[in-house]
Amino acid sequence: MSLSRSLFTAAILGFSALSPLAADPFPTSQGALDITEVANGLDIPWGFNFLPNGDVLLTERDGKLIYISEDGTHTVQNPPKVAIEGQGGLLDVLVPRDFAQTREVLFTAARRTNGGHGTAVLSARLSPDGKRLSAHRVLFQVPGDDSPFHFGSRLREGHDGSIYVSLGERGTRQHAQNIGHPPGSILRLRRNGKPYPGNPFVDTPGAAPEIWSFGHRNPQGMAIDAQGEVWVSEHGAKGGDEINLIQKGANYGWPIIAYGRHYSGAKIGVGTHQTGLQQPKWYWDPSIAPSGLMIYSGKLWPEWEGDFFVGSLKFDYISRLEGTPLKEIEQLKSQHTGRIRDVREAPDGSIWFASQDNGALYRITPKVR
Repeated sequence: MSLSRSLFTAAILGFSALSPLAADPFPTSQGALDITEVANGLDIPWGFNFLPNGDVLLTERDGKLIYISEDGTHTVQNPPKVAIEGQGGLLDVLVPRDFAQTREVLFTAARRTNGGHGTAVLSARLSPDGKRLSAHRVLFQVPGDDSPFHFGSRLREGHDGSIYVSLGERGTRQHAQNIGHPPGSILRLRRNGKPYPGNPFVDTPGAAPEIWSFGHRNPQGMAIDAQGEVWVSEHGAKGGDEINLIQKGANYGWPIIAYGRHYSGAKIGVGTHQTGLQQPKWYWDPSIAPSGLMIYSGKLWPEWEGDFFVGSLKFDYISRLEGTPLKEIEQLKSQHTGRIRDVREAPDGSIWFASQDNGALYRITPKVR
């Protein structure tokens, strides 16, 4: 029985097999839903993803990879070697669609290079018992520097199998406008490391990734919608956190335009608009410090089909947005939320989130009556 299925059964029976907490009420526009603690004792949980059997792989920023199943949790041995530097460490985890055949798992992480440390895309194989990684590879390494800030980074698999990676500009604003330098961009790359032919956005000969878009500050959330479109949530400075629909080759403006201001209070660039630069589909002012981004399928709550769910690191809630134009409709908050690092939809349609403050992973399900 899968983890998600076993927890759903436990919720029906009124208890959780993995936690001393029973399902607690979680107030939403769909009524009081059930929230269940799946795992606790986590140290800065950063990203998580579901295996085909419903079990979960979760990263901790200090470099640990945690395996969560109906039998409990354990630390996966031989994790990727990462640099724990400021905001950097072991970041996102992606379980590709062909995992059952390849056992391959992908990660983003801060990693040391000769020039300091930068965000890397890493690959490894998970053993059949889920206890150890092997066959480590570096798919791509961003050139390093000494900044401890703005590593990004999220991973998503496109409908065609391409891998999309979000990269922060490492606190050096001009990086985001340099289309020959990866920081401050969304990358597309192949898992085999081979370059895309005719790559027009990287001026380094033979570079494996393609810079899909640029002009980003620090995108820490990414999702791909039902049509295959890529969306990101990213940190502004003082105000101006954004949700952007990513278009190939487009410039998203940082630091030329922004809806926030520098932390000193000074104006950023030329203001909020300039010809040729993309506008966000939504922005927050004041900033919420957006983290994980999920676009919901509607499987358990049809009224939420296509809605955006974004974690807030600053205000301890999950923002729900809907409509065209996109607009924040609801703030989902309880004693369990705290600083939200990631939000994901499970295969059964339940909504899961990782709370940094509580050091816990939670699952939201329909209320059992």
